Amino acid sequence: MILNIHGGPHAAYGFVFDHEFQWMAAKGYVVLYPNPRGSTSYGQEFGNIIQYHYPGDDYKDLMAGVDELLKRGYIDDKRLGVTGGSGGGLLTNWTITQTTRFAAAVSQRDISDWADWWYTADFTLFQESWFRKPPFEDPEDYRARSPITYITKVQTPLMLILGETDYRTPTASGGEQMFRALKYRKIPTVMVRFPNETHELSRSGQPWHRIERLEHIVGWFDKWLMGMSKPEYEVGEITSTSDQK
Repeated sequence: MILNIHGGPHAAYGFVFDHEFQWMAAKGYVVLYPNPRGSTSYGQEFGNIIQYHYPGDDYKDLMAGVDELLKRGYIDDKRLGVTGGSGGGLLTNWTITQTTRFAAAVSQRDISDWADWWYTADFTLFQESWFRKPPFEDPEDYRARSPITYITKVQTPLMLILGETDYRTPTASGGEQMFRALKYRKIPTVMVRFPNETHELSRSGQPWHRIERLEHIVGWFDKWLMGMSKPEYEVGEITSTSDQK
């Protein structure tokens, strides 16, 4: 099963055709795409409940959705994946710092450190919607809600998909931090960087990049959930010249 988390966070999945979900399903995956608290279309109170608590109750709703699906008996609880982009990338990072139930994760155009993001992103409308104060006035709030704070808890193999010209979620405040930290901890991780692609990679990026992006997402899950051979994601050992004789 693949849990797919929408971004925003004030957005919603609806009754529309989504080629990504259809392709994942065609490859043998059950795809769960819920609208947790903070999503639109369920009223103002439902959308605003995550104010100053993001991530928080939305994560609880996502896990409740997974639990409900598992009760139905046709999901292998040892082969769960999670992915999402933007706000969904943040929540993907957050999820793997809070639980080890997922066998693999793909975090797209993500945020790992809220304070770094506050200083570098081109988006300012979150102030004062998500945080009451800037990080230099309330650093603890930013630290407490940043996935990178809990990086030592991560055991889940992680793929990071980034656009090199993404100014909405700059790579240095997101995937690059996760990648460096997990490499240091020897947790399986790969970073896929798309040149000349912005935050809109999945929607209006170059067609060949959009195809490659989706192939990488499913390829990572094929490796860790389906047990398929994916040598392109293997970390090779460094061999000395004497060993190559």
